[in-house]
Amino acid sequence: MPMHSPEFLAGQESGMMKEKKMNKVRSIKTPLTEEVITSLNAGDMVLLSGEVYTARDVAHRRLYESLLKGEKLPVDLSQTVLFYAAPSPTPPKKVIGSIGPTTSYRMDFFTPKLIESGLRAMIGKGNRSPEVVEAIKKHKAIYFGAIGGIAALMSQSVKKVELIAYDDLGPEAIRKLTVINFPLVVINDFQGNDLYFSEQRKWRI
Repeated sequence: MPMHSPEFLAGQESGMMKEKKMNKVRSIKTPLTEEVITSLNAGDMVLLSGEVYTARDVAHRRLYESLLKGEKLPVDLSQTVLFYAAPSPTPPKKVIGSIGPTTSYRMDFFTPKLIESGLRAMIGKGNRSPEVVEAIKKHKAIYFGAIGGIAALMSQSVKKVELIAYDDLGPEAIRKLTVINFPLVVINDFQGNDLYFSEQRKWRI
């Protein structure tokens, strides 16, 4: 079929319309209820507003060790979205410095225990271990991917910052961020579906 034929163009337009419909962006707010989490599927694009908490591997280790000791945590995991990130120094007249996702596998050892203890939503970069995916399925959690490489742009979604715990960790302390329209994509949904796996499978020969 010639590429300039009406039939070809109609097919292209139909495909674009289907893709556009499939990729509709949805606005969601924290705290994320089970109803919201179970309505999202791998590949869905969302704009998240509300409160998220930064925590990288050292902060995760402390949360994990506190759980093992039966200590009270500085955050309520059941109401928390953990963002695997640490901001750069805050420029003058800015709310926060550049802030983007770090590689999520650094948190994988600690994450199943956190999910078991109530954590339901995470934001990071890259795929998760089978153990994390299994915990996501078992406890109806969700893992969002944030876009790497646009940390300065993402900081514009942050409207307020509050230090919460582990201030001795400097930029890797736990901070509460108030965000508006934070752009994310669902990587692992509550059923364990994996966007990375499904997209790679499409291109296998």
